[in-house]
Amino acid sequence: MPNLGVAVVRQYERGVVFRLGRLRGVRNPGIRFMIPLADRMWKVPLRTVTMPIPSQQVITRDNVSIGVAAVTYFRRVDPVKSIVEIEDVASAIGQIAQTTVRNVVGQSLLDQVLTNTEALNQQIKELLDHLTQQWGVLVLLVELKDIELPTTMQRAMARQAEAEREKRAKIIAAEGEALSADRLAEAADVIADHPIALQLRNLQILAEIASEKNSTIIFPAQFLESARALSRFVDQERRPTEAARTPPVVPAVPVGDRRPDPDWPFPRDDTLTDPLKGQAWT
Repeated sequence: MPNLGVAVVRQYERGVVFRLGRLRGVRNPGIRFMIPLADRMWKVPLRTVTMPIPSQQVITRDNVSIGVAAVTYFRRVDPVKSIVEIEDVASAIGQIAQTTVRNVVGQSLLDQVLTNTEALNQQIKELLDHLTQQWGVLVLLVELKDIELPTTMQRAMARQAEAEREKRAKIIAAEGEALSADRLAEAADVIADHPIALQLRNLQILAEIASEKNSTIIFPAQFLESARALSRFVDQERRPTEAARTPPVVPAVPVGDRRPDPDWPFPRDDTLTDPLKGQAWT
């Protein structure tokens, strides 16, 4: 810019001086004197610039169309290159940032874009930084700030998430049932070895129910014990009666025993004749 020989350079700026079109150097902050009408100074700000990258439609590697918006932070580190090497560094950074974001996101899957955003941000930053070094610009950070999904894809992802949560809920419930069955089996073994434990457990349940004081509880423990005693008495009384009704068992005489029997009126033989019927019998 033309001047009358005096220029003030602020702390966050650097002055690039051209004398009759030739580069004469960089001026630091403070009051700087120049040759009137011969020198021209361009002030280059060194503060960090925040540049939003507008949303653009990108097709991912798995053919899903999404809208991606980002933001980039950069600053000029070489005032001479930012003036000499490029005409409008801010516009150039914006255009190359949009192109880089579209290329990197387009080479990634949708799941990677949604879950691995930090890696994509780092990849975009490295590509931008490599391109802008020749312009005297340092890219500090690139962030994907908004990802727009189609409505159908949102519904599909919601169904997938719901099914995944249902699967985990069923697995957790099944594991709980298995643990509960193991504990119940152990409790049953303890109660079988110690029957009084069942009575104590019943008393605990009664104490828990009675804490509300809003119901009447009938506990038929004595009635059940009386019924068991009556059943045992009936069984004991029934056994002698059944024993009296059973006829005595007469031992069988073995066939072929030739020893004489004093009570038998006929001589014993393998084949005998019935005197009444005259038939042979064994």
